[in-house]
Amino acid sequence: MGRPQSGPLRLGLAGLGVAGDVLVPFVERHPDYVVAAGADPAAAARQAFAGAGREVFTSVEEMCASGAVDVVYVATPTPMHAEHTVTALRTGHHVIVEKPMAVSVESAEAMVAAAEDAGRVLVVGHSQSFEAPVRAMRRIVASGELGPLRAINAWYYTDWMFRPRAADELDPTKGGGVPLRQGAHHVDIVRYLGGGLLRSVRGRVGAWDPRRPGEGAYTAYLEFDDGTPATVVYSGYDHFPSTELTFSLGEAGQPMEGYAVARRRLAAAAGTAEEVVKRGTAAAPSRQRELLSGGSAQPFFGLVVLSCERGDVRVAPDGLRVYGDERTEEVSLVGEPVGRTTMLTELADAVLRAAPVVHGGRWGLANLEVCVALVESSRTRSEVRLRRQTALR
Repeated sequence: MGRPQSGPLRLGLAGLGVAGDVLVPFVERHPDYVVAAGADPAAAARQAFAGAGREVFTSVEEMCASGAVDVVYVATPTPMHAEHTVTALRTGHHVIVEKPMAVSVESAEAMVAAAEDAGRVLVVGHSQSFEAPVRAMRRIVASGELGPLRAINAWYYTDWMFRPRAADELDPTKGGGVPLRQGAHHVDIVRYLGGGLLRSVRGRVGAWDPRRPGEGAYTAYLEFDDGTPATVVYSGYDHFPSTELTFSLGEAGQPMEGYAVARRRLAAAAGTAEEVVKRGTAAAPSRQRELLSGGSAQPFFGLVVLSCERGDVRVAPDGLRVYGDERTEEVSLVGEPVGRTTMLTELADAVLRAAPVVHGGRWGLANLEVCVALVESSRTRSEVRLRRQTALR
């Protein structure tokens, strides 16, 4: 069982792959946390993580039974999210679970129920509405300074399907493919900007390249309860890069150079297991690690345009660019905390200072419902009504 919460919070990583590795520096710099432990069945991963007072375990269950941690960060493969989250919650731990929170809506509902039954905090992340530009856009909407929100449009064209992948990441039965993996970000952005209460979704998903089996694209029309429309468009097939529309800056605010980099690297690593390449333990560099490493500019999850009655807003390199009736205006966000820091703060504030949670289990469940509904809409070629949506706090 976790100890009484007085801080700093001892964080244990469930899964020592790319997502866990990326988070560690943010935990180490956060005043409310210490990196206390990690669990992974791979001996090499445990060996690389061990040291500096960190305990290592071969299983999540063993780590949760050890008394060594207060918070568990679930970064195991998506098909295991529900099992590991429920285990951590039932043993008295608070949890941050990577998106997508589960493979199915039913599994996500079980996770929410476990958190509520245990009286523990469940946060779903890292997702893009933790990032400063999205939060600043929402402040503009909430303030009414540009009038009522009228539309949200978000486009993202990437090389996602040609980055080295573990098998489950491309298998839709295991939560793989872009509708769940990347739709979780797109839906999170749109719901956060629009206040959370989507009414329905109508969309199509695409599996366009037999060399990379799985669903690598989607186009969807979303509608809020009040009638506000939103569109989300994603392609992961490494052709047109939407960085041409985002100042040549990528998802973590870093400069993006070169064309078809992921395709060439994947071909060059032929004969090496993709999961090995992804971890960065092969001779070829890890594209996934590189893209998550972060830069000095604002993060761009593709092109996101927020349209209000008296102006449009988009992300700019140093913040936001507001297009008003007579002029444009730059809103600086330099110095704002990045998303993973904000995510850690949200859970710490809830645990240590009794603050409300924005990205809780029910928020993540509502995001997942939309992603699953998008796939269902594509299959049936019909609009799908939503019934698990929750308003933004």
